[in-house]
Amino acid sequence: MPADFSSIELILIALIFIWTGFVRSGLGFGGAALGLPFMLFVFNQPVYWLPIIGVHLLFFSSLTIGTQLKKVAWRYLLRTVGWIIPAALVGVLGLLNLPNKWLLTFIYTITCLYGAMWTFNLAIQSQNRWLDRFYLILGGYIAGTSLSGAPLMVAVFMHNVRKEELRNTLFVLWFVLVAIKMTTFILLGVNMHFSTSLLLLPVAAIGHVVGLVFHQRILGNDVLFKRVLGTVLLVVSVLGLWTLFV
Repeated sequence: MPADFSSIELILIALIFIWTGFVRSGLGFGGAALGLPFMLFVFNQPVYWLPIIGVHLLFFSSLTIGTQLKKVAWRYLLRTVGWIIPAALVGVLGLLNLPNKWLLTFIYTITCLYGAMWTFNLAIQSQNRWLDRFYLILGGYIAGTSLSGAPLMVAVFMHNVRKEELRNTLFVLWFVLVAIKMTTFILLGVNMHFSTSLLLLPVAAIGHVVGLVFHQRILGNDVLFKRVLGTVLLVVSVLGLWTLFV
């Protein structure tokens, strides 16, 4: 980690990664989307955090799906990756080339929209094949830029994948997207911060285990859980945008 992190900041980072681990395994998605805005308050460089989040996603998603590959909707997954992956690659290039202030504005704005939808119990809905494809492409681009495209893609997968296969299918999708993103980072010489990722892995594991324990309870109180999350995200995102432009 950067040497200038204070003790308070290190404690906050540990708590944030416990939180991301909890959300990732508890909901089956959203660890990056719900954790990155908090990380950016500690250190406002997305390119620093995203490789670390990526390593954790690869590790925990492989643990989750390692024994569940038969409970994956492979046919539908293969039909959709052709729309998602090219958009994700464009998003990665944007991440590495856009000014940092633009990236922060993009991330906080997307998070603000998610927070508002969850706070007011609004759902992203699509029953149209072309609208599904639009959501997949947009979600892939956002995932490439900030790993925050999950809610858009989940909205499509929920209508096309059986409930008992949904979480495992999503974890396979996250694994593929993150593997492509990390490979692109390495090829372009981005600092991957592997040592920091390994140091934070046991911390995130605490949240991951707790999330697995509470997974069914979270799903049973999905609306309330998301409403609370949405309110917090909305406040954090508005504060983030305010600090950028005031």
